[in-house]
Amino acid sequence: MKNNKHHTRIIGTSFFVLWLFFSLGFSSWPDKPSEGMGKKVERLHIQWKNNILTISGKNLPGEKMSILYLEAFCKTNSTNRAWEETTIPHKTQLLSAETNDKHIELRTIVQPDIEVLHDIRAGKDDVEFNLTLHNKGDKDADVDWFQPCIRVDRFTNRNQDDYISRCFIFSNTGLTTLDKTRRTVEGLYRGGQTYIPPGINLADVNPRPISADQPANGLIGCFSDDDKYIMATAWDRYQELFQGVFVCIHSDPRVGGLKAGEVKKLRGKIYFVKNEPEKLLQRYQRDFPVPK
Repeated sequence: MKNNKHHTRIIGTSFFVLWLFFSLGFSSWPDKPSEGMGKKVERLHIQWKNNILTISGKNLPGEKMSILYLEAFCKTNSTNRAWEETTIPHKTQLLSAETNDKHIELRTIVQPDIEVLHDIRAGKDDVEFNLTLHNKGDKDADVDWFQPCIRVDRFTNRNQDDYISRCFIFSNTGLTTLDKTRRTVEGLYRGGQTYIPPGINLADVNPRPISADQPANGLIGCFSDDDKYIMATAWDRYQELFQGVFVCIHSDPRVGGLKAGEVKKLRGKIYFVKNEPEKLLQRYQRDFPVPK
């Protein structure tokens, strides 16, 4: 009996302590959470309207980046042909967009019968593109490559005259800023510079000057004005890396034609990371491993 009374006193005391704790409104709890507790992780946001994909973020240099998405779909034999004869009419529409600006779905019709479905997702420090291309017609389609045009003026805080010193590719000597590449001036159209990987027909690329340097991988990028960050982009299959005439850079995805009824998939990424080129390269190699 004595033990039962003892247990009763202990239980009663415990309930009193709990009541006091809650009634005082957690008065002993710290006003600010400990480091890492309840801390909101900043991430990127994406929006698409009128063929412009906008990437924004609190910590993004320049606060936002605009991409002409998409600029053009191109036929073969493009290097020495007028641009209007190379491009294929296309129209893109928004299918869905999450209210948190994290996920967008688009649909592009490339005349006459090609459907391109775009699944675009924003992460903490990258934007990922997953595309499905389907030739729904009964004839083979000469659609060889296409162009997302990334405007980097805000990120680099440079203009057309001086931004190439802030942009880079990886050549056979490692990371190389574009002003240090072997640039040429001859082309059907002047201005800009095209970097062609091995295996791509030089007759099927941008009709602007072609550099004597070949890219060692599919990355093209630039440094922020304060040198703290890198923006870089790549696709699993690419036709060319291109420095354009609107303070822009391209990694232009390769389609390689679509037979009647054929379906192909493409995947791309845009990275926004600290200025640590070796870590960027390692991440790219994980995301886009070389087929064995």
